[in-house]
Amino acid sequence: MPETEVEDLLRHLAPQVLGAVVRRYGHFDTAEDAVQEALLAAAVQWPKDGVPDSPRGWLITVASRRLTDLLRGEQARRRREDTVNRWTPPDRSLAPAADRPASESDDTLILLFMCCHPALSPASQIALTLRAVGGLTTAEIARAFLVPEATMTRRITRAKQRVKDSGLPFGMPRGPERAERLRAVLHVLYLIFNEGYTSTSGPRLQRSELSAEAIRLARMTHRLLPGDGEVTGLLALMLLTDARRPARTGPDGGLIPMAEQDRSLWNAGHIAEGVALITGALPRGATGPYQLQAAIAAIHDEAPTAEATDWPQITALYELLMRIADNPMVALNHAVAAAMARGPHAGLDLLETLGTDGRLAEDHRLHAVRAHLLEMAGEHAAARDSYRAAARRTTNVPQQRYLHARAARLTADDR
Repeated sequence: MPETEVEDLLRHLAPQVLGAVVRRYGHFDTAEDAVQEALLAAAVQWPKDGVPDSPRGWLITVASRRLTDLLRGEQARRRREDTVNRWTPPDRSLAPAADRPASESDDTLILLFMCCHPALSPASQIALTLRAVGGLTTAEIARAFLVPEATMTRRITRAKQRVKDSGLPFGMPRGPERAERLRAVLHVLYLIFNEGYTSTSGPRLQRSELSAEAIRLARMTHRLLPGDGEVTGLLALMLLTDARRPARTGPDGGLIPMAEQDRSLWNAGHIAEGVALITGALPRGATGPYQLQAAIAAIHDEAPTAEATDWPQITALYELLMRIADNPMVALNHAVAAAMARGPHAGLDLLETLGTDGRLAEDHRLHAVRAHLLEMAGEHAAARDSYRAAARRTTNVPQQRYLHARAARLTADDR
């Protein structure tokens, strides 16, 4: 099997193997190290010797043996070996010979829930999810979030230690705790996708590898929980949003706003899949925020031109969303929709209230929206000032260039 296919297989198997090892023996932090060594051994051996008949079982066996070696090598050998014995039921060998199909999805989902432990900060949840479930290296995660590798190493190490110290058993949470943890899982995947789709800082507008990883993890979660409307809604939202990615930047990497994008470049496959997902999810049960956002994205994507967008329907959906989500960005997007449906002054009136919200007052997006609506209203001097204010507040280079260019164009038009 070619090395690229082996890498894809290992990335797919990594969370299943880690979940199985942690479920059977505990020691999340040490198990993660053991699994990484097993994956490395497979990456070296399988391209030369061939993939074994049970690749998952092979990896579990190698990781289990390495875990035993690591535990025996620690100072408190007796105490740790007792812990291993306590985690291992009598009817199971230390190195399982084969995987059980019924537990694959359970282990992966439990691992996702564990990485999104409530004791961890969102940043730590993201890092641990990408490391343990996504299979990314610490260096890759550090590059994605523009921090030194040493910083990310410390963040992941602290996260694993907090999970260990919590004494959390490896099992599926029940009742309200399960619902709360699932919300955390979806929020982490949403944050990963957003960072990939529009980077908070750096020289590139987007990091496609990060948004692609979020979509992969969302697909996996949807396979594990196909009947959950919000899981379906999040996957649909990601696909419908990512569909526009090919048209978002020009040859020089510069930002192209949606109204000016060449819609023929949009990913028709993603749009069709996303529309089908959200269409199937909406009639089932209560409608959550990810489903509403996906419905809004579907309206954008199905419009043949920017002018043909059904802004009144989008405005109504944002009003529903504001009832269930206390999120200033939802209110900001509602102001844009209201302006497009009823005129720029309707949106500017809504921005007056948003300007007093401390969560948004210094966000570049508030100033960028105000600038756009002022430009629509013909108030070019005020729009120019707002574009410049927005440019000062963003650390994403393509966004800065775009905002400065809009301000410069208004200056040139007024001469």
